[in-house]
Amino acid sequence: MAYLHIGQNVMLEEKRIIGIFDLDNTSTSKKTREFLNAAEEEGVVQTACEDIPKSFVVCDHPYHRQIIYISQLNSQTLLKRAEGKGE
Repeated sequence: MAYLHIGQNVMLEEKRIIGIFDLDNTSTSKKTREFLNAAEEEGVVQTACEDIPKSFVVCDHPYHRQIIYISQLNSQTLLKRAEGKGE
């Protein structure tokens, strides 16, 4: 199994990742804000950052519809790590 380290000792199974999104770009979208607000109300948002959040990762989950992880790593860094080209 391949895992992606997204911060604060959080490792995600790559096959569970639905998408990696940049918070700066997507926070201007009304639909994205509504999506994140609804996920937070449902209690499915987890933090994986100790600093300013830069991205979020949407994952499927066997017991929930999905889990959203907030990361201090930017989306480009996470995508490179997922491709095996990052740190």
